[in-house]
Amino acid sequence: MTTPTTATAEPVFDAARPWRLHPQVALRPEPFGAMLYHFGTRRLTFLKTPTLVELVRDLGERASAEEACQAAGVGGSAAYRKALAGLAATQMIIPADEAESPREPNGAQS
Repeated sequence: MTTPTTATAEPVFDAARPWRLHPQVALRPEPFGAMLYHFGTRRLTFLKTPTLVELVRDLGERASAEEACQAAGVGGSAAYRKALAGLAATQMIIPADEAESPREPNGAQS
């Protein structure tokens, strides 16, 4: 029987910080929006609106997530901030100052 390991705390999403796609994440456009696939965690996530796809693509080019939200026309939207927070919690996006997230699933080291 395996025992799950305790993972380190996920980064808290702060819209004032710059964020970007994790280097191990691929974004594939789809008619409904896009799919994100994380090659490190093997997680698949669906982005269900073109606006969210534009926002995620633009994150790395902006000084903050808030600036990216403003550029996408969703500056005050709690729904888009919640979506970004969910992507941060699953390591799809990471703070721009992190070269790569050191956390791996179940505490495994790569």
